Amino acid sequence: MNKKRQLIFRCGAVLLVIALAAVMFVIGRGHTIYFDNKACEYGGKSYDAYYKVTVIKDKEKVAKLSEDERGMADLMGQKLTVTLEITDKKGEESHSHKVSMPIPYSMDGVVINVPLLMAGQSADAYMSEFVPIATPEEDEEEEVVIDEFEMTDDV
Repeated sequence: MNKKRQLIFRCGAVLLVIALAAVMFVIGRGHTIYFDNKACEYGGKSYDAYYKVTVIKDKEKVAKLSEDERGMADLMGQKLTVTLEITDKKGEESHSHKVSMPIPYSMDGVVINVPLLMAGQSADAYMSEFVPIATPEEDEEEEVVIDEFEMTDDV
């Protein structure tokens, strides 16, 4: 009876650890979110960039974008909730939009195009994976300094 009880507790502990690991795997997943305020074309229609976009996450301003700029924010978890304060043109008043969206688990860096998002396009249109461009390393030759003056015993 004692060995059976011990086996049940061990199996329960293992299942609890596995369940906790699965939950932490999803909740603790970190993403880098890039917000683009750039003009673009999609489906044969062009979308202009806004004059200014302020991205607010958890009551903290994480990015302030002018036309053709990119901002960045870090996210833990799978759901992004931000407030976008948008100024369409210079001199106009800004208007706020609260946006919530799921972030694909498979993407580490996610680029969100704000004009396409605000136009009501699908997630495939406004969301893409960030792929850094590899820059070729320049072969810099190390300059060797040669001492022109030799040390001699003639002092």
